[in-house]
Amino acid sequence: MQADAPGEIPAPTASPERRVTPRRTTRTGPSLLAPGAARDPYRFYRVLRERHPLSYDAPLGAWLISRYDDVATALTDPRFTGFPHDGAPRGGPAPLGLCHGNARCLPRDRYTVVTGTVPPHLAERVQRTAYVLARRIAGRRQADLVEEFCRWLPAGAPTGPGEGPCTRRTALRETALASFLANLLDDPDLLAALRVEPALAGRAWTESLRRDPPVQIVLRRTATEVTLSGGTLPARAPVACLVGAAGRDPERFAAPDTFDPFRTDQDRATGGPAGCPAVALGRLEAEQGVRALLDAMPGLRWADGFRPAATGLLTRGPRSLLVRPG
Repeated sequence: MQADAPGEIPAPTASPERRVTPRRTTRTGPSLLAPGAARDPYRFYRVLRERHPLSYDAPLGAWLISRYDDVATALTDPRFTGFPHDGAPRGGPAPLGLCHGNARCLPRDRYTVVTGTVPPHLAERVQRTAYVLARRIAGRRQADLVEEFCRWLPAGAPTGPGEGPCTRRTALRETALASFLANLLDDPDLLAALRVEPALAGRAWTESLRRDPPVQIVLRRTATEVTLSGGTLPARAPVACLVGAAGRDPERFAAPDTFDPFRTDQDRATGGPAGCPAVALGRLEAEQGVRALLDAMPGLRWADGFRPAATGLLTRGPRSLLVRPG
């Protein structure tokens, strides 16, 4: 299950006869639906990783896993299948990152599958759209990059009949782009480095997807009994894979809360499959977007007194990015 805009996670809609109840020996931890969880999920994730790596969330009706190795297993191991209604083909990959998990998205865009990039005509359209949007903002005393840039750049790359459905759904790319720009604006030294070496944008994009993934939670179901680091899951159990928690697991990433594009332990596992057109397109929009903004506004910085605030639990990102273009 995946949403197209930041919001709260709904309870899984498993029928009563298929809902899995916890064993008596199962420890239960805090619930994702508890008040305050959406305001600061990363503190909540830390508690789960350290104290409840495998726990049954009764209000949600699903098991929670939060450690990197466990989440990676659930997303790739054939003993886990797509959760009903999550868009993933039965037994196939779960939707992840910017990919919506639609079984048709890969075969229909063979250029992206083979090259890992978007077709040239689409790349040109993205670049042109990014520069048009950036120049419109450049003359303002203040602008909101979410409303005036992030929302329009993905929408400016309409797809043709040969491209898959993943590229036509833009909300996740908007959210990921907003988080990416927020991380860059928080680091003026990195912005200065990007002006000199634009290729750093690719590493910064990968790091932003790790630290602030647009999709925080992916639902899966066990096909059989599975043992993870925190214990054993029963067969046919709905599982909430906390991608946002896995990306900040200190057992996998050094200083995991720090945004560091130069880290040596980068990982693309939670960014989505490389052959998905939405994944390739999102990366291109980030690279071309920041280049266009910095070319049009060399002095781009936060508006006085503004600090971005991310919202949402199922999907998460800032709702506004107020900047001073000049």
